[in-house]
Amino acid sequence: MPSPPDPADDLITPLPAWRPTQPSAPPRIVAVGYRRINKMLQELAPDVADRAGVDVLDVGFEQAVARVKALQAQQPVDVVVAAGSNGGYLRQHLDVPVVLVKVGGFDLMQALSQARRLADRIGLVTYEGMAPDLSRFDRLFDFDVAQRSYRTEDEARACVRELQQAGVGVVVGSGVAVDVAEQLGLPGLFLYSMDAVRAALEDAVDVARAARIEQAKRERLNTILAQVSDGVIAVDRDERILTLNPRMAQWLGVAPTEWLGQVLGRVCPELSLQATLQLGQPELESIERVKGKALIVSRQPIVEQGVLTGAVLTAQDPISIQRVDRHIRARIQPHQAARSRYELAGFVGRSEAARRVQVLAERCARSPATVLLLGESGTGKELVAQGIHRASERRDMPFVAVNCAAMSETLLESELFGYEEGAFTGARRGGKVGLFEAAHRGTIFLDEIGEMPLPLQTRLLRVLQEREVLRVGATEPVPVQVRVIAATHRDLAARVEQGVFRLDLYYRLNILRIEVPALRERLEDLPDIAQALMQRHLARLSAAAGAAHRSAWLHRAQAFSPLLAALLRHAPHHTWPGNVRELDNVIERLLACVSDEDLAVLHTTEQADKLLHGLAPEVFPAEVASQAADPQRLNWGVTQDEKRRIEAMLAACDGDRAEAARRLGISRTTLWRKLKGP
Repeated sequence: MPSPPDPADDLITPLPAWRPTQPSAPPRIVAVGYRRINKMLQELAPDVADRAGVDVLDVGFEQAVARVKALQAQQPVDVVVAAGSNGGYLRQHLDVPVVLVKVGGFDLMQALSQARRLADRIGLVTYEGMAPDLSRFDRLFDFDVAQRSYRTEDEARACVRELQQAGVGVVVGSGVAVDVAEQLGLPGLFLYSMDAVRAALEDAVDVARAARIEQAKRERLNTILAQVSDGVIAVDRDERILTLNPRMAQWLGVAPTEWLGQVLGRVCPELSLQATLQLGQPELESIERVKGKALIVSRQPIVEQGVLTGAVLTAQDPISIQRVDRHIRARIQPHQAARSRYELAGFVGRSEAARRVQVLAERCARSPATVLLLGESGTGKELVAQGIHRASERRDMPFVAVNCAAMSETLLESELFGYEEGAFTGARRGGKVGLFEAAHRGTIFLDEIGEMPLPLQTRLLRVLQEREVLRVGATEPVPVQVRVIAATHRDLAARVEQGVFRLDLYYRLNILRIEVPALRERLEDLPDIAQALMQRHLARLSAAAGAAHRSAWLHRAQAFSPLLAALLRHAPHHTWPGNVRELDNVIERLLACVSDEDLAVLHTTEQADKLLHGLAPEVFPAEVASQAADPQRLNWGVTQDEKRRIEAMLAACDGDRAEAARRLGISRTTLWRKLKGP
């Protein structure tokens, strides 16, 4: 059955190309001015008609803003030209570049010279600020000039009245000032010349051309950024957003143009670049959670000619990275690695019990439901779990295994579910992805599930029910699509009655159920299992020895046959408490300890039995009967004194659990479980 669709798949679908608008039409300039300046603009506009289209508006302030916006809605406006207070107002209310008509020194001198012929006292009224170097004109030409500046039309009217009361005989200034002076009966001289207006129009053409070039570069860059799989945000020195590519906009749930010009730290504090702009230092591969999604984020300052001019943020989707990484690993993996011992074929045996496991496992592989594997330690439950994964639709996805009995409750919680940065003392910077998230779209194998603490059983139940994981210290869950295979040697129904295992979790786990038989229940499979184990060890040892010694190992394998036959003769009389793992340990012990000299004298059955007796006495019936009297062996048939004998063996091994388990013929997990008690 195919796996259900994953929303993360949408994140790697190709985006349509971002098609830039081709600037085929010439630049468009809108010139704004009242009566006098308007006449100049009308007269000079044809001079630049071959390089730009010019619309001249005889309006000002609010009406000018409305008209420019209306024209811009029909066709983009590149530049606006205006003078005085009109220009200042338009700059504040339009997002289009505004070129001001500037008064030069020659214009000022010419106007003052004309005014001097009309009156001795001259009033100069300008918009926002005094005229530059006016004091020089006063000293050089003995002018008596009273200067005033204004921001609004009412201020201009007040300035002219004040000058009139002060005895000024002529007013030089902007169009507003001259109009007010004439209304009050004073002669007025317009400060702006035809040359100043012509220069402003030429500047507007240059600005429009430069803007078109920058627009073409920006659109080309946007076309490139639209095709990358990473999210990208670029800001200026004030953290205003300059670029937001479609991938990042998709993750943020906004239109690409919706945030342009806004301060990034205000609209999305999680992605703020303020620290990068202040320190000028890069910050690479931090984990941020934005809009409920985990992203790998890198921040870099933008330095142009030694000056910090902005910053750029790039973000990557961890799920896509993991998928690409798994794809690369699969592509470069050797062909034989795909046929590992974790295939279902690795569960060797032709007995009825073995065939039942194989058939059930194959059926379970076709279903996405949870699987519960029951059986003693060492029977091959993880091999079956791996085989189910390999035979399922998830074969190319992760297989993550965790032993629930091998870690403390706190450690197991952080390993399974992950944690956020700062969730507890010592938490890794950026947090950590839990095993459930690491197994997304794959399989997680929970070994020794019967040993899981009750608080974690509650969290596991929620994962199984809701298909989402809440990291330690987090407030928002992360959706996961994962298949669970659990295993235990415990009687879970009995543990439910004891109150140490949740009944609802037991029902959630006990959907597809496979009981893996003990080795003593399928002794007819011993020859096939022993042969498979020996071949695996010989292949490993041969590979480690190198090509030069490979033939020697093949000869050793043939000479080993009498000893293996002796093992199979006596194996049915042994209870094999460690199951297949114990048999595997015995075969590895024989391969490691038997010398070439020993193999050379194995001519009779008695010689093979004697050598086997010295290396693996536990497989002989007489040895089994005398286990209780031997403090160096663990009697699996009697459980009253097991813990005492394990402790005695640990004391004899100076506390080395691995050595004690080896001498007792059991695994370290079984040793730990025996010490812990039922």
